[in-house]
Amino acid sequence: MEHPTWNTLRSYGAVAGLACVMGLSYQLFVFPNAFAPAGINGLATMLQYLLHVSIGYLSLLINLPLILLAWKKVDPGFARKTLTFVLAFSAVNLILGRVDLSALAYHTGSSAILGPVAAGVVSGAVYGWVIRHNGSTGGTDIVAAWVRKKRPEASLVWVIFTLNASVAVLSFFVYGCQFEPVILCLIYCYLSSSISDTILKGGKSAMKFEVITRQPEELSRQLLQQLHHGVTVLQAEGMYSETPRCLLICVVNRHQVVRFQEILARFPDTFAYVSSVSETLGNFKHVA
Repeated sequence: MEHPTWNTLRSYGAVAGLACVMGLSYQLFVFPNAFAPAGINGLATMLQYLLHVSIGYLSLLINLPLILLAWKKVDPGFARKTLTFVLAFSAVNLILGRVDLSALAYHTGSSAILGPVAAGVVSGAVYGWVIRHNGSTGGTDIVAAWVRKKRPEASLVWVIFTLNASVAVLSFFVYGCQFEPVILCLIYCYLSSSISDTILKGGKSAMKFEVITRQPEELSRQLLQQLHHGVTVLQAEGMYSETPRCLLICVVNRHQVVRFQEILARFPDTFAYVSSVSETLGNFKHVA
């Protein structure tokens, strides 16, 4: 069993490493292609473009007050990991800003969308993994965490949408009154949110089968032996025929759906329906 201190250090190291990846992505894919990514960093990117002040300084200036807010109002552990991310992100950008990366940087050229596609994928992956380590990338993430703690019922969808839309609109004027930076910003936002959502939920998703049958023992036995997932049995009654039935509930991995259907085909008098489960908690094994 690993020592808790080692697990903590490894988690902070992972957050710092992810911040370095994000910083490198900005240097290689965002800055060379004249567009602003989503959120607070998008505003910082445009300020860097206009004022020639490194995003490393701007990120610290914007995020340090927000991190203090998170420390006092949200959770000290969340604040420490966010601070770790922001410091590493700023340091990487300050260091790489002094290095000539022109040989490595990707310039869109005739394939204008490839820069934001690459940056959006990297951003989404980094964001998803940082959240799984109970941290954040700063900016609106801190505000969102604070609002959710204060008002759990509040929806921040429109707040985040408004901020991202503002970044996209402002980028039209910042980058020479062209529509291309706006489109690139929207592509970045879409890919980043999609990838992060997949990382946060995709690994925990499953499928739930609810099966009505007269042969619960034999069907349950085959499901347990072949799919290695538990089965819950409830007593039921068919209102049309007024005969007793059993309702089996079984949650399986997505790749086991076809196998589940093959087992059900051996019981022609069964009726089943399936629904998607976005997240599983507790004793659920992702069987290979």
